[in-house]
Amino acid sequence: MEVTLEQKRHRLLIVLSGIFITNALLAEIIGVKIFSAESTVGLNPANLNILGFTMDFNLTAGVLIWPVVFITTDLINEYFGKPGVRKISYLTVVLIAYAFVIVFFAIRLPGAEFWREVQEPDGSTFNMDLAFNRIMGQGQRIIIASLTAFLAGQLVDVFVFHRLRRATGSKYLWLRATGSTVVSQLVDSVVVLFVAFYGVFETRFIVSILITNYLYKFAVAVLLTPVVYLGHSMIDNYLGKAAADKMAESAANDSKSLF
Repeated sequence: MEVTLEQKRHRLLIVLSGIFITNALLAEIIGVKIFSAESTVGLNPANLNILGFTMDFNLTAGVLIWPVVFITTDLINEYFGKPGVRKISYLTVVLIAYAFVIVFFAIRLPGAEFWREVQEPDGSTFNMDLAFNRIMGQGQRIIIASLTAFLAGQLVDVFVFHRLRRATGSKYLWLRATGSTVVSQLVDSVVVLFVAFYGVFETRFIVSILITNYLYKFAVAVLLTPVVYLGHSMIDNYLGKAAADKMAESAANDSKSLF
């Protein structure tokens, strides 16, 4: 039986939503690990002097897969507009909050005795229960900051994306994809750092962290532009160019406000 355009449209939304939600949730879970970007590529620490602080590119592991979220957001923006991004973003926030609640209860389960003292090959032991609780447990303020920043970033992304599209028409995909990402990620970075750490650290120290993190996100957004074009081409081929263009035009017409 031949697949109709409406069926293709629904399948596309399901696939993009699955990729978006999975990577957003994973990014939150693995984001508790901080790694050195310089060491990862075999370089010495950057030692940037920012506002009187020596800063390196120490990033959360979540940034490794956030680019997938960026790309998926741009593709959903292009073909499903503000209604599509908004619904998926709200659903993702609910699911991430649910995951944090489950983790919260899992942390409070008493660990089995044999699991508390795990022996390493060298004879040393460590408390697996304590390690799990320390790694998986996050402060309530950080969780709230993360969810607030995510939602704010997504709403700004779709707004900027379609403002640029209305200004340039269907041309310059690179401009609306990259432009919306660099703006939304600035908003995301500002919100998450200030909600999580304002009053805990000096403001200029927070700004220093913000600058190094945003430099990374900006660079990634630019480097991902060809991948956005690849995804765009694959979807056009799947839907058919005429149908894809019609969907994109309809999405733009449905996305004229921030909320």
